[in-house]
Amino acid sequence: MNFEEFKNCGLRRSLDVLSGKWKPLILQNLFEEDRVRFVELWRNIPRVSKKVLAEQLKQLEEDFIIERIEVYNFPSEVYYKLTENGRKLGPVLSELHLWGNGLSKKMD
Repeated sequence: MNFEEFKNCGLRRSLDVLSGKWKPLILQNLFEEDRVRFVELWRNIPRVSKKVLAEQLKQLEEDFIIERIEVYNFPSEVYYKLTENGRKLGPVLSELHLWGNGLSKKMD
């Protein structure tokens, strides 16, 4: 595979979108609920800092995987939800989950 083929490889692009320590957990939370507030995500993902969570959410938003919804109340509320494109990741992440469970049993 030459560099041009590598640059346009679908697997490489997919892994670029999903790479990040917290992105799979963010997506898991968004698959469980229709929309989730920032603070709920932060509470549901142990050990993630607010700064890193915000950065990873921004990256997922730039990749059209999630949508940021701001509700102007007092105080204002920020929600995140999966886009239609993001919902397509459901079967992929589900299979990765099953595959990872199989690995952990073999490692024990």
